[in-house]
Amino acid sequence: MSGVVPNRTNGTRPSTGVLYPFCHCAIVATEFLLGDNGMRRSLRVAAALSAAVLMAGTAFAQATPAPDKKDTAATTPAAPTPAPNRSVTKHSGTFNGQKVSYTAVTGETFLPGPDGKPRAAIFSTSYIKDGKDPSRPVTFLFNGGPGSGSVWLHMGAFGPKRVAIPSDAKDDGAPPYPLAANPDSLLDVTDIVFIDPVGTGFSYAMPGVDPQEFWGVTQDAKSVAQFIRLWLNEHGRWNAPKYLGGESYGTTRSAAVLNQLEGQYNDVSLNGVILISTVLDFGAGADTQGNEIGYALNIPSMAATALFHGKTTHPGGAAGISADARAWASGPYLAALLKGNALSAEEHATIRRDLARYTGLSEAFLDRADLRVTPGRFYKELLRDRGLTVGRLDSRYTGKDADNAGSEPDNDPSFYGIDGGYTAAINAYARGDLGYKTDRSYVTIGGVGKWDWRLNEGRDSDTYMNVAPYISTALRENSGLRIFVGQGWYDFATPFYAAEYSLTRSGFPKDRIEFQYYDSGHMMYIRDEDRAKLSRDVRAFIKAR
Repeated sequence: MSGVVPNRTNGTRPSTGVLYPFCHCAIVATEFLLGDNGMRRSLRVAAALSAAVLMAGTAFAQATPAPDKKDTAATTPAAPTPAPNRSVTKHSGTFNGQKVSYTAVTGETFLPGPDGKPRAAIFSTSYIKDGKDPSRPVTFLFNGGPGSGSVWLHMGAFGPKRVAIPSDAKDDGAPPYPLAANPDSLLDVTDIVFIDPVGTGFSYAMPGVDPQEFWGVTQDAKSVAQFIRLWLNEHGRWNAPKYLGGESYGTTRSAAVLNQLEGQYNDVSLNGVILISTVLDFGAGADTQGNEIGYALNIPSMAATALFHGKTTHPGGAAGISADARAWASGPYLAALLKGNALSAEEHATIRRDLARYTGLSEAFLDRADLRVTPGRFYKELLRDRGLTVGRLDSRYTGKDADNAGSEPDNDPSFYGIDGGYTAAINAYARGDLGYKTDRSYVTIGGVGKWDWRLNEGRDSDTYMNVAPYISTALRENSGLRIFVGQGWYDFATPFYAAEYSLTRSGFPKDRIEFQYYDSGHMMYIRDEDRAKLSRDVRAFIKAR
């Protein structure tokens, strides 16, 4: 990569330096799944052709010299690439009180390389209102990881069907998990396209193509942007209002895709970007020694969590204590941290007392931690007296470790409390209601290998990544672009104060950035009341264009 991107005004756009993950579902796997029905059919065709050639050639084998191996390879035609595996089904449902008839297009879109040959198959599910209205809005959605399929937003928030799991931060238990109609889907105001990037869902790199080609911030964004352009071609929607949205690393991807769509000469201009559980500036939130601002950005989430579990009190609820904690964390607390070992004993005692008041942790523990509490230690320490840990994705959830004396939890109860239901739901729904036939396994999470976190190859290529400037640039260059930001009070994977910090820097026009907050965590749509609120908020955002 060159480190610069073409710009319409000055010819170059410097890329920011960047690196390292900390967001939802940042799970890495080493195994990549290959093959599908279509590929097997091609192999069978090739095998049959080879057998026919051998039989035909047997009669001449005695009289005809064996051809040179090189000549044979040169003259043997390559097996044709099978057509994309797709299913088209008809449905209807009632969304926000409006009955909608729609078509679901489920399956693969091939991404061609420079030579025109497919290099990857992107799996997507498109819900398109019947009637072929080219001016109807369309919204492209994906989840994060990197390595997570779009199952979470699809089966939890905005798809026409959802998996019904407990709304009160309790474990989802064992199957069967009910699939219910989702009146909170956005199909009354927009068509929806759920996208699974390469290595997630049913998406894959073609045989012989190294999937690492698609596994990086910029590489991944280019492939998703390519898919969107192909989709607009196929469905004739180039002049429709367009929205892009993601959750967790999906917000990182949204910023990078935005840059690929609007930062090139052949623009795909967007009306809005929907950021759910946002992580853009990985340096600000990095849990690493010497990064003082990261401790401050976590304090409001700790305060809300301590209040939820009865470890502190506040008359204003989660919103009230979070507002107070923001002001204190960015004022006296951050100032104290920046003083380092120059902090006086009196100042240390004052900060320790207030920190205990906000976090619910003992002053003795905070003294041992030198006023700096990592999220992992907080999950373990807050409810240690009850023998419980709290969740990372959603700190309303609690779990029980094998060893209560450890410094960090064994696992995240807010993830293992929901993943079984979502995995079962997407497989049952795609293979059943949507009629998609495949032998491939749906990769819910963990489907990618080593991720390339660099945005450039300059001096700062190995620094923490920040894609927020992509959004800032797009807002300044597209006067019609607006940003929606949805955050849960109880989310430590992508803390709400860190999201606010990254989007309120110099250069961001604040009048086109909307923040909404929810009484839940990373996946706020798990809670019934917040799923309905999220739907109302995003629907209003789309309709306000």
